[in-house]
Amino acid sequence: MTYALPGTAAPTPTDPLGYFGPIIAPRLAAAADDRPYELFTLNPQTPTIGAEISGIQLGGNLAEEVLAELRRALLEWKVLFFRDQDITRTEHRAFAARWGELEQHPFYKYTQPGQSDIDVATLAKDATAVGAENIWHNDVTWHRTPSFAAVLRAVEIPPVGGDTLWADMGAAYDLLPEDIKARIDHLDAEHDWLRSFGSGMPQDAIDLLRPQFPPVTHPVVRVIPETGRRVLFVNVAFTQRILGVSADESNELLRMLYRHAMRPELQVRLRWQPNTIAFWDNRTSQHYASSDYFPARRVMERISIVGDTPIGVD
Repeated sequence: MTYALPGTAAPTPTDPLGYFGPIIAPRLAAAADDRPYELFTLNPQTPTIGAEISGIQLGGNLAEEVLAELRRALLEWKVLFFRDQDITRTEHRAFAARWGELEQHPFYKYTQPGQSDIDVATLAKDATAVGAENIWHNDVTWHRTPSFAAVLRAVEIPPVGGDTLWADMGAAYDLLPEDIKARIDHLDAEHDWLRSFGSGMPQDAIDLLRPQFPPVTHPVVRVIPETGRRVLFVNVAFTQRILGVSADESNELLRMLYRHAMRPELQVRLRWQPNTIAFWDNRTSQHYASSDYFPARRVMERISIVGDTPIGVD
Protein backbone atom coordinates (compact mmCIF):
# COMPACT_ATOMS: atom_id res chain seq x y z
CA MET A 1 0.00 0.00 0.00
CA THR A 2 1.17 3.55 -0.71
CA TYR A 3 0.47 6.62 1.37
CA ALA A 4 0.52 10.28 0.41
CA LEU A 5 0.30 13.33 2.62
CA PRO A 6 -2.78 15.54 2.20
CA GLY A 7 -2.24 17.80 -0.76
CA THR A 8 0.55 15.74 -2.34
CA ALA A 9 0.44 14.31 -5.81
CA ALA A 10 -1.50 11.10 -6.31
CA PRO A 11 -1.15 8.44 -9.00
CA THR A 12 -2.77 9.32 -12.31
CA PRO A 13 -3.27 7.27 -15.48
CA THR A 14 -0.47 9.19 -17.20
CA ASP A 15 1.90 9.12 -14.22
CA PRO A 16 0.87 6.28 -11.89
CA LEU A 17 3.99 6.64 -9.75
CA GLY A 18 3.89 10.40 -9.40
CA TYR A 19 3.07 10.48 -5.68
CA PHE A 20 5.26 11.84 -2.91
CA GLY A 21 5.04 11.97 0.85
CA PRO A 22 5.45 8.92 3.13
CA ILE A 23 6.46 5.84 1.16
CA ILE A 24 5.98 2.85 3.44
CA ALA A 25 6.44 -0.77 2.41
CA PRO A 26 6.21 -3.98 4.42
CA ARG A 27 9.59 -5.57 5.14
CA LEU A 28 8.28 -9.13 5.15
CA ALA A 29 5.91 -11.31 3.19
CA ALA A 30 2.40 -11.29 4.60
CA ALA A 31 2.68 -14.71 6.26
CA ALA A 32 6.20 -14.24 7.68
CA ASP A 33 6.89 -14.90 11.35
CA ASP A 34 8.82 -11.86 12.59
CA ARG A 35 10.83 -13.43 15.44
CA PRO A 36 13.88 -12.00 17.22
CA TYR A 37 17.36 -13.30 16.49
CA GLU A 38 18.99 -15.25 19.29
CA LEU A 39 22.48 -16.18 18.05
CA PHE A 40 23.78 -12.78 16.95
CA THR A 41 22.91 -9.09 17.13
CA LEU A 42 21.07 -7.57 14.18
CA ASN A 43 20.98 -3.80 13.69
CA PRO A 44 18.60 -2.63 10.91
CA GLN A 45 20.02 0.00 8.55
CA THR A 46 16.68 1.05 6.99
CA PRO A 47 13.06 0.06 7.64
CA THR A 48 12.98 -2.63 4.91
CA ILE A 49 16.45 -3.47 3.57
CA GLY A 50 19.93 -3.90 5.01
CA ALA A 51 21.02 -5.08 8.45
CA GLU A 52 24.39 -5.12 10.18
CA ILE A 53 25.21 -8.37 11.97
CA SER A 54 27.60 -8.48 14.91
CA GLY A 55 28.68 -11.18 17.31
CA ILE A 56 29.92 -13.79 14.82
CA GLN A 57 33.05 -14.35 12.73
CA LEU A 58 32.48 -15.68 9.22
CA GLY A 59 35.91 -17.30 9.07
CA GLY A 60 35.01 -19.88 11.69
CA ASN A 61 33.10 -23.13 11.48
CA LEU A 62 29.63 -21.68 11.94
CA ALA A 63 27.07 -23.96 13.56
CA GLU A 64 24.03 -25.02 11.55
CA GLU A 65 21.76 -23.10 13.94
CA VAL A 66 23.69 -19.89 13.20
CA LEU A 67 23.47 -20.51 9.45
CA ALA A 68 19.73 -21.07 9.76
CA GLU A 69 19.29 -17.72 11.52
CA LEU A 70 21.49 -16.02 8.93
CA ARG A 71 19.37 -17.49 6.15
CA ARG A 72 16.23 -16.11 7.80
CA ALA A 73 17.92 -12.73 8.22
CA LEU A 74 18.93 -12.72 4.55
CA LEU A 75 15.37 -13.46 3.44
CA GLU A 76 13.99 -10.75 5.72
CA TRP A 77 16.61 -8.02 5.18
CA LYS A 78 17.91 -8.89 1.65
CA VAL A 79 21.49 -7.75 2.36
CA LEU A 80 23.59 -8.37 5.48
CA PHE A 81 26.70 -6.42 6.52
CA PHE A 82 29.51 -7.77 8.69
CA ARG A 83 32.31 -5.52 10.01
CA ASP A 84 35.87 -6.47 11.03
CA GLN A 85 35.97 -9.77 9.14
CA ASP A 86 39.72 -10.29 8.66
CA ILE A 87 39.37 -13.61 6.87
CA THR A 88 41.46 -15.40 4.27
CA ARG A 89 40.37 -16.10 0.72
CA THR A 90 39.98 -19.76 1.68
CA GLU A 91 37.67 -18.82 4.58
CA HIS A 92 35.75 -16.43 2.31
CA ARG A 93 35.19 -19.21 -0.20
CA ALA A 94 34.24 -21.71 2.50
CA PHE A 95 31.59 -19.37 3.93
CA ALA A 96 30.03 -18.88 0.48
CA ALA A 97 30.07 -22.64 -0.16
CA ARG A 98 27.84 -23.17 2.90
CA TRP A 99 25.00 -21.59 0.90
CA GLY A 100 25.21 -23.61 -2.30
CA GLU A 101 27.27 -24.43 -5.35
CA LEU A 102 29.74 -21.72 -6.31
CA GLU A 103 29.79 -20.25 -9.79
CA GLN A 104 32.23 -18.66 -12.19
CA HIS A 105 31.20 -15.57 -14.11
CA PRO A 106 31.67 -16.49 -17.79
CA PHE A 107 33.24 -13.11 -18.56
CA TYR A 108 35.65 -13.08 -15.61
CA LYS A 109 38.14 -15.72 -14.54
CA TYR A 110 37.58 -16.64 -10.91
CA THR A 111 40.18 -19.38 -10.88
CA GLN A 112 43.73 -18.52 -9.90
CA PRO A 113 46.88 -19.85 -11.61
CA GLY A 114 47.43 -23.47 -10.67
CA GLN A 115 43.87 -23.97 -9.41
CA SER A 116 41.11 -25.96 -11.07
CA ASP A 117 38.27 -24.91 -8.79
CA ILE A 118 36.29 -21.69 -8.58
CA ASP A 119 37.99 -19.18 -6.31
CA VAL A 120 37.35 -15.74 -4.89
CA ALA A 121 37.81 -13.04 -7.53
CA THR A 122 39.86 -9.92 -6.85
CA LEU A 123 38.25 -6.81 -8.36
CA ALA A 124 40.74 -3.93 -8.40
CA LYS A 125 39.71 -0.51 -9.68
CA ASP A 126 42.01 2.50 -10.10
CA ALA A 127 43.03 5.10 -12.69
CA THR A 128 43.78 2.39 -15.26
CA ALA A 129 40.84 0.04 -14.58
CA VAL A 130 37.95 2.31 -13.75
CA GLY A 131 34.82 1.28 -11.87
CA ALA A 132 31.92 0.73 -14.26
CA GLU A 133 29.37 -1.07 -12.07
CA ASN A 134 27.42 2.11 -11.38
CA ILE A 135 24.19 0.93 -12.96
CA TRP A 136 21.33 -0.71 -11.07
CA HIS A 137 21.25 -4.46 -11.68
CA ASN A 138 20.75 -7.95 -10.40
CA ASP A 139 23.75 -10.06 -11.33
CA VAL A 140 23.70 -12.18 -14.51
CA THR A 141 19.96 -12.07 -15.16
CA TRP A 142 20.92 -12.93 -18.75
CA HIS A 143 21.70 -16.41 -17.42
CA ARG A 144 18.99 -19.08 -17.24
CA THR A 145 19.73 -19.47 -13.53
CA PRO A 146 20.82 -16.04 -12.22
CA SER A 147 22.95 -16.00 -9.06
CA PHE A 148 21.26 -16.72 -5.74
CA ALA A 149 23.63 -14.52 -3.72
CA ALA A 150 27.10 -13.00 -3.54
CA VAL A 151 29.67 -12.41 -0.79
CA LEU A 152 31.80 -9.27 -1.23
CA ARG A 153 34.66 -8.21 1.05
CA ALA A 154 36.48 -4.86 1.09
CA VAL A 155 40.29 -5.16 0.96
CA GLU A 156 41.35 -1.61 0.12
CA ILE A 157 39.03 1.37 -0.01
CA PRO A 158 39.45 4.93 -1.32
CA PRO A 159 39.89 7.80 1.17
CA VAL A 160 36.30 8.81 0.42
CA GLY A 161 33.61 7.41 -1.88
CA GLY A 162 33.19 3.97 -3.36
CA ASP A 163 29.99 3.11 -1.47
CA THR A 164 27.63 0.38 -2.66
CA LEU A 165 23.83 0.69 -2.65
CA TRP A 166 21.14 -2.00 -2.66
CA ALA A 167 17.43 -1.60 -3.44
CA ASP A 168 14.59 -3.77 -2.15
CA MET A 169 12.63 -5.25 -5.06
CA GLY A 170 10.00 -6.82 -2.80
CA ALA A 171 9.17 -3.41 -1.36
CA ALA A 172 9.26 -1.98 -4.89
CA TYR A 173 6.60 -4.43 -6.01
CA ASP A 174 4.43 -3.99 -2.92
CA LEU A 175 4.36 -0.20 -3.40
CA LEU A 176 3.07 -0.38 -6.97
CA PRO A 177 -0.55 0.65 -7.58
CA GLU A 178 -2.83 -2.36 -7.96
CA ASP A 179 -3.58 -1.65 -11.62
CA ILE A 180 0.14 -1.68 -12.43
CA LYS A 181 0.56 -4.99 -10.61
CA ALA A 182 -2.31 -6.41 -12.66
CA ARG A 183 -0.58 -5.29 -15.87
CA ILE A 184 2.79 -6.86 -15.07
CA ASP A 185 2.01 -9.91 -12.91
CA HIS A 186 1.85 -12.33 -15.85
CA LEU A 187 4.36 -10.77 -18.22
CA ASP A 188 7.82 -12.01 -19.19
CA ALA A 189 10.89 -10.03 -20.21
CA GLU A 190 13.96 -10.78 -22.32
CA HIS A 191 17.40 -10.44 -20.72
CA ASP A 192 20.70 -10.26 -22.58
CA TRP A 193 24.37 -9.35 -22.05
CA LEU A 194 25.16 -7.77 -25.43
CA ARG A 195 24.46 -4.15 -24.46
CA SER A 196 26.60 -4.41 -21.34
CA PHE A 197 29.46 -6.91 -21.49
CA GLY A 198 29.22 -7.16 -25.25
CA SER A 199 29.58 -3.44 -25.87
CA GLY A 200 33.39 -3.53 -25.65
CA MET A 201 33.97 -6.97 -27.15
CA PRO A 202 35.34 -7.67 -30.62
CA GLN A 203 32.84 -9.37 -32.90
CA ASP A 204 34.74 -12.66 -32.97
CA ALA A 205 34.49 -12.90 -29.18
CA ILE A 206 30.75 -12.20 -29.32
CA ASP A 207 30.32 -14.86 -32.01
CA LEU A 208 32.16 -17.36 -29.81
CA LEU A 209 30.08 -16.66 -26.69
CA ARG A 210 26.69 -16.11 -28.29
CA PRO A 211 25.75 -19.79 -28.73
CA GLN A 212 26.54 -20.43 -25.05
CA PHE A 213 24.57 -17.42 -23.79
CA PRO A 214 21.57 -16.56 -25.97
CA PRO A 215 18.87 -14.16 -24.76
CA VAL A 216 16.75 -15.64 -21.97
CA THR A 217 13.24 -15.01 -20.71
CA HIS A 218 12.32 -14.40 -17.06
CA PRO A 219 9.09 -13.27 -15.39
CA VAL A 220 8.77 -9.54 -14.78
CA VAL A 221 7.47 -10.41 -11.31
CA ARG A 222 9.44 -13.19 -9.64
CA VAL A 223 8.11 -15.27 -6.74
CA ILE A 224 10.60 -16.28 -4.03
CA PRO A 225 9.88 -19.94 -3.15
CA GLU A 226 10.89 -19.76 0.52
CA THR A 227 8.59 -16.84 1.34
CA GLY A 228 6.06 -16.48 -1.47
CA ARG A 229 7.18 -12.83 -1.79
CA ARG A 230 6.68 -11.19 -5.17
CA VAL A 231 9.61 -9.07 -6.37
CA LEU A 232 10.31 -6.96 -9.44
CA PHE A 233 12.79 -8.77 -11.65
CA VAL A 234 13.73 -6.30 -14.39
CA ASN A 235 16.85 -4.14 -14.41
CA VAL A 236 18.41 -1.39 -16.52
CA ALA A 237 21.62 -3.28 -17.24
CA PHE A 238 20.27 -6.50 -18.73
CA THR A 239 16.52 -6.36 -19.43
CA GLN A 240 15.91 -5.73 -23.13
CA ARG A 241 12.15 -5.69 -23.54
CA ILE A 242 8.88 -6.97 -22.13
CA LEU A 243 7.36 -9.69 -24.28
CA GLY A 244 3.77 -9.93 -25.45
CA VAL A 245 3.18 -6.17 -25.63
CA SER A 246 4.04 -3.50 -28.18
CA ALA A 247 7.45 -1.84 -28.19
CA ASP A 248 5.86 1.39 -26.97
CA GLU A 249 4.13 -0.33 -24.04
CA SER A 250 7.31 -2.24 -23.17
CA ASN A 251 9.30 0.99 -23.09
CA GLU A 252 6.61 2.73 -21.04
CA LEU A 253 6.42 -0.05 -18.47
CA LEU A 254 10.18 -0.47 -18.14
CA ARG A 255 10.79 3.28 -17.72
CA MET A 256 8.10 3.40 -15.05
CA LEU A 257 9.40 0.36 -13.18
CA TYR A 258 13.04 1.50 -13.31
CA ARG A 259 12.16 4.94 -11.99
CA HIS A 260 10.08 3.42 -9.22
CA ALA A 261 12.76 0.87 -8.25
CA MET A 262 15.33 3.65 -7.84
CA ARG A 263 13.41 5.47 -5.10
CA PRO A 264 15.78 6.26 -2.17
CA GLU A 265 13.14 4.98 0.27
CA LEU A 266 13.81 1.49 -1.11
CA GLN A 267 17.58 1.70 -0.73
CA VAL A 268 20.35 1.07 1.78
CA ARG A 269 23.86 2.49 1.34
CA LEU A 270 27.00 0.86 2.71
CA ARG A 271 30.08 2.91 3.56
CA TRP A 272 32.84 0.35 3.32
CA GLN A 273 35.71 -0.17 5.74
CA PRO A 274 38.54 -2.65 5.24
CA ASN A 275 37.32 -6.16 6.14
CA THR A 276 33.66 -5.26 5.79
CA ILE A 277 31.62 -8.02 4.11
CA ALA A 278 28.30 -7.65 2.32
CA PHE A 279 26.20 -10.76 1.69
CA TRP A 280 23.14 -10.14 -0.48
CA ASP A 281 20.21 -12.01 -2.00
CA ASN A 282 20.51 -11.35 -5.74
CA ARG A 283 16.93 -12.48 -6.32
CA THR A 284 15.30 -9.86 -4.11
CA SER A 285 17.64 -6.87 -4.44
CA GLN A 286 19.43 -4.83 -7.05
CA HIS A 287 22.77 -3.15 -6.37
CA TYR A 288 24.81 -0.20 -7.61
CA ALA A 289 28.51 0.49 -7.00
CA SER A 290 29.10 4.21 -6.79
CA SER A 291 31.98 5.14 -9.12
CA ASP A 292 32.89 8.45 -7.47
CA TYR A 293 36.45 7.70 -6.33
CA PHE A 294 38.48 7.96 -9.56
CA PRO A 295 41.52 7.91 -9.73
CA ALA A 296 41.80 6.42 -6.21
CA ARG A 297 42.16 2.67 -5.75
CA ARG A 298 39.39 0.30 -4.58
CA VAL A 299 40.04 -3.43 -4.16
CA MET A 300 37.30 -5.94 -3.37
CA GLU A 301 37.14 -9.73 -3.17
CA ARG A 302 34.01 -11.51 -4.31
CA ILE A 303 32.43 -14.87 -4.97
CA SER A 304 28.86 -15.76 -5.93
CA ILE A 305 26.48 -18.68 -5.47
CA VAL A 306 24.48 -20.52 -8.11
CA GLY A 307 20.78 -19.72 -8.28
CA ASP A 308 17.75 -21.46 -9.71
CA THR A 309 15.34 -20.80 -12.55
CA PRO A 310 13.09 -17.82 -11.68
CA ILE A 311 9.42 -18.65 -11.30
CA GLY A 312 6.62 -16.20 -11.87
CA VAL A 313 3.14 -15.60 -10.53
CA ASP A 314 1.73 -18.31 -12.79
